[in-house]
Amino acid sequence: MGSSDGRTGDRAVPDGVLDVPVIDISGWENGTEAARTALATAVDRAARTVGFLQIRGHGIPEDAAGAFADALDAFFALPMEEKKRLRAPSPDINRGYTPPRTEKLSLSLGVPAAAEDLFEAFNVGSEASSFPGSDLPAAHYPANVWPSLPGFRQAVEEWCRQAGGLARRMNGIFAHALGLPEGYFAPFTDHSLDVLRMNHYPLPDHALTVDRDRMGMGAHTDYGIVTVLWAGRVPGLQILDGDGGWHDVLPEPGCLLVNLGDLLARWTNDRWRSTMHRVLPPTDERGRGVRRRSAAYFHDGNWDAEISALPGCVPPGAAPRYPPTTVGRHLAEKLAGSRAGRRNENSPREAARLRAARSD
Repeated sequence: MGSSDGRTGDRAVPDGVLDVPVIDISGWENGTEAARTALATAVDRAARTVGFLQIRGHGIPEDAAGAFADALDAFFALPMEEKKRLRAPSPDINRGYTPPRTEKLSLSLGVPAAAEDLFEAFNVGSEASSFPGSDLPAAHYPANVWPSLPGFRQAVEEWCRQAGGLARRMNGIFAHALGLPEGYFAPFTDHSLDVLRMNHYPLPDHALTVDRDRMGMGAHTDYGIVTVLWAGRVPGLQILDGDGGWHDVLPEPGCLLVNLGDLLARWTNDRWRSTMHRVLPPTDERGRGVRRRSAAYFHDGNWDAEISALPGCVPPGAAPRYPPTTVGRHLAEKLAGSRAGRRNENSPREAARLRAARSD
């Protein structure tokens, strides 16, 4: 992916902003077979070349997005000491508040970072109690913690419902694109380890200009199957092309960004790509720090689901690129790097790409 003429795969890069394809999925459920196949073909092309998509026609109501944005803003406006009381008791528990400068996401790829990431975050996710009768381990499905903010929980849970519905709809489109039955992924995701991470990149404390050699959020790939990303049109998000160059990505109005995670790349034997991305400290055209917020809904699959190469993704006579693993094992290795500071040694290919990346 990538070439010297300023393109990455078959996506043009005008003015350094990557042309992430816009795909309208509004006709998926009731479209003709020809229309559904054309949509799945467009998704397959984007998954092979960019690993990011802009989804239009997702059907998520604007009022749900507006209430969620208000809830996110209200939480991050709380005093620091109040937010810190919502920290998880252990870095192994992917819930609660994360203060600035306490994570290094590049460690999830096994690559040390010079400084901690600048963002702060608040996580909620699937709980064991959400799946009555399933006897799921609390270590993988811990209870959420909630701030005492009127309307916060309701707005966040509604956003989880909407973003989770979109992630599952994308699973059906992915299956069609891979030549599989539309419900193929359902048994792997019926008690999925889904996590919503709300991110805030606060304004710098003192300096008017921002050192962009620091990371708002360090370079990483997402860990699971698919991510649904809500973000404003504030610069900062960049993705890495095959030539080691970084490109800005700005969501189109009305679109949600969707990107593929490591488990889906592994499942497809790297037919589809989990694209490395980062967030630079957001600035305006004069280099002054600006506030940015986003929310990533990670749809990661069942903790006990085994991930091995899908039918049709391994050439005849070849061996799969990866040994089988489980969702729970894979996520534990990644989170031990980013949250607990233990260098992950199980991503050598991604680590090599990150070390070779240019600084531009």
